[in-house]
Amino acid sequence: MADAFVLDKKSILERLGGDEDIYAMMVDMYLQDVDNNCAALDGALQTGDADAIRREVHTVKGLLATFSDESGAAEAQRIEHQARDGEMAGLAAGVVALQERLREVAKVLSGG
Repeated sequence: MADAFVLDKKSILERLGGDEDIYAMMVDMYLQDVDNNCAALDGALQTGDADAIRREVHTVKGLLATFSDESGAAEAQRIEHQARDGEMAGLAAGVVALQERLREVAKVLSGG
């Protein structure tokens, strides 16, 4: 993923009807679950089960899209399709990159 994540809070709030409470809840949930999401990706990768990987990557794609991370969501979609098609070569590198992206987004969301 070439583009660094940049938080566009205004855009997210527009989709949420300006509801700061919902936004804060979403951020809190993301920050609480980021380690579990990374672990789930790792677990799916360790099984070598392309369908399990696809399901976990699909979840990550939604999380990244929630925070308007178009670049991250697009990369997740590419990896999701790769897993769906059973193309295992290079899948591990893609999953590791998604884990890094999840952590990058978490750092930005937490103000770090």
